[in-house]
Amino acid sequence: MSKKILVIAAHPDDEVLGCGATIAKHSMMGDAVHVAILAEGATSRGERYSRDKFSTELSELNQAAHNASQILGVSSLELFSFPDNRMDSLDRLDIIKKIENLIDKYKPLVVYTHHIGDVNIDHRRIHEAVVTACRPTPNHPVKTLLFFEVPSSTEWQLPGTAPKFEPNWFEDVTDSLHIKIDALKEYRCEMRPWPHARSMEAVEYLARWRGASIGVKAAEAFILGRNILGGGHPSSFMHK
Repeated sequence: MSKKILVIAAHPDDEVLGCGATIAKHSMMGDAVHVAILAEGATSRGERYSRDKFSTELSELNQAAHNASQILGVSSLELFSFPDNRMDSLDRLDIIKKIENLIDKYKPLVVYTHHIGDVNIDHRRIHEAVVTACRPTPNHPVKTLLFFEVPSSTEWQLPGTAPKFEPNWFEDVTDSLHIKIDALKEYRCEMRPWPHARSMEAVEYLARWRGASIGVKAAEAFILGRNILGGGHPSSFMHK
């Protein structure tokens, strides 16, 4: 039976870096995967926070996001325009309401989003907002809440500063890792040369290591936030 999946990411490329191979796997199995990217992803990079100045770069990022989504087999993509690396300047309620609207719209069974311990402030604010929007009220559609790692953010946090990323949920992505790599090629402007943590090589090495950790050729790792099992078997909420 197909499932509805919602991926909530901070910036264009986070959705692929964090769970691109898992998105592709869901799509291959017939699940409807909806992706929402909340922040625009560029205007923190210059001396002045000008959207006009970065209009070309924003356009390129948006196009890359659409191209990557097509490669991954995403059912829908929504791009929002919260300010890049400044989501801590917003009222948290505004972020929560946006996410609640997405949940009302798509009624996902599973939500993937950022880990709370990332260096990037937008990742942390979105994590907090998703947890609030997914609180288990009666008849809430979200039953499984998973947090992904983002190379060049998650592993850069210092010990003791924030909760460590210690995965306890793994997806075997042996058959879909190549799709993630192809999708990342659309974000060539965001990728960096090896040995940067956000290089193509590093992304593949991480997937291989996560796979070796569980005895498969490639995997993506997550922290399980909550898993509410209904009348069905646990496999109804996870893919073997």
